[in-house]
Order: sequence, then C-alpha cells, then structure tokens
Amino acid sequence: MSKQTQDWRFAQANKEALLCLGAYALYFVWWYVSGYGLGDGDPEQYSTILGLPAWFFYSCIVGYPLITVLLWVMVRLFFKDMPLDEPLDEKSTHVDAEGDDA
Repeated sequence: MSKQTQDWRFAQANKEALLCLGAYALYFVWWYVSGYGLGDGDPEQYSTILGLPAWFFYSCIVGYPLITVLLWVMVRLFFKDMPLDEPLDEKSTHVDAEGDDA
C-alpha cells in the first residue's frame, strides 16, 4: 500500500486543535483545583480576597484572564493563517451547458 501525502493544512489544523484541547485541559485543572481545593470546608472559615471567597477569586476572577492571555499567546505564536480553498491546479474547470460551474 502506498502512503498518501497529507495536505499540510490538515497537519496544522491537528496541531492547533491539540493546542486548544491542552489549553482547555489546563484551564479545567486550574478551575477544579482552585474551586474545589480552596472551597472545600466550612464556608464560615473561607478566606476572602476583595470581598470574594478565595476559591471563587482564584478559579473565576484570576483564571479567566490567565487563560485569555494564554490563548492570545498561543494564537500569535502557533496558529497560522492558511487558505481554505483548493489550489488552482486541483480545481475542476468544467463548465456545464448553462455556463455555471459544475
């Protein structure tokens, strides 16, 4: 069996998808550890930051801007702008009787 060559765009899209899944997994772990790790126990004993429970502050208030910055950096460094249409040499140039592209 001959091995088909894969379009470079699929390899890039797979890389970008894996980066997104990894970032989401990292964010979920951050949120889970912050929320359930610091939020476990008696609510009367919670420490507060800016009037919010520490578990909420770290999981929601700090986590969201951190993941936003991480995703921005990921897009700037690892994502590539690529054409989604087929190359011209592979396109069919067949025109039917009415003059519309087939």
